[in-house]
Amino acid sequence: MKHQLTLNNNIEEIPRLAMFVDMICEEANAPMSMSMSLNLALEEAVTNVMLYAYPAETKGKVKIVCRKRKQGDLSFSIIDSGKPFDPTLVKEADITLGVEERPIGGLGIFLVKEIMDQVSYKHVNGKNMLTLVKSLQETENL
Repeated sequence: MKHQLTLNNNIEEIPRLAMFVDMICEEANAPMSMSMSLNLALEEAVTNVMLYAYPAETKGKVKIVCRKRKQGDLSFSIIDSGKPFDPTLVKEADITLGVEERPIGGLGIFLVKEIMDQVSYKHVNGKNMLTLVKSLQETENL
């Protein structure tokens, strides 16, 4: 199974992402709880690309490629040609701090890492590729 979706870097496109993830989860017979978690993680990652990868008022694309791998997992690659940024290097959010004490940023990638089994980044040929992998087996990270 391989599916792909290309979105404009416009937040109004996010409902299309949700339909894409729901369709993949249904095809993979994933439980509803996993579908909801995957939607949350992908929405967070794709929204960040849409908001920060391209300069303001610049049109760009965000491509999401999903593969069901033989290992029994789903791999989502989020690809854009915006400015290089490795979210896996973002300092871990200190969730023990109160809201007033916590600096802005980092909570989204923390959430993505908590939901997904693997998160990796590479920059190749002028493109950012953030890959999120989730086992189709129900886990405690849902």
